[in-house]
Parts: sequence; C-alpha cells; structure tokens
Amino acid sequence: MAHTIVTDVCEGIADCVDACPVACIHEGPGKNVIGTDWYWIDFSTCIDCGICQQVCPVDGAILAEERSDLQKTPS
Repeated sequence: MAHTIVTDVCEGIADCVDACPVACIHEGPGKNVIGTDWYWIDFSTCIDCGICQQVCPVDGAILAEERSDLQKTPS
C-alpha cells in the first residue's frame, strides 16, 4: 500500500521529494485550491517506507494509506 499526498493540503514545500528513496513523488501541474504548488505520489512505485510523512512539516498533508480520492494524479 502506498502513502498519499492530500492535494488540497499540500503546500509545495517538497521536503518529501528529496527524501524519497525511490523518486515516486512528482510535482503536480498548476496550483491547488489553497493556491500553492502541490505534489503527488505514484502509487505504483511507492514502497510505503513513510519517509515522506516523517519529513513533511505540513500537518495532514501526507497520509499513511492509499487514498486516490484525496490525491489528484495527473494523467
């Protein structure tokens, strides 16, 4: 199971991007509903290590479960 970046909570700080050991976190296009850049996790390559959640300073931005309903994933 993968972790999830909640699109509308993410503030685009991106500490998670550098911390991810498998490079499964990518920048989303445009801004989210709060007007910040946002990131998304590729569920197919996430190894569920949880490092992203540990380094993220934004409370509630990353969940320890796969929730495609809360994370926008560009096609």
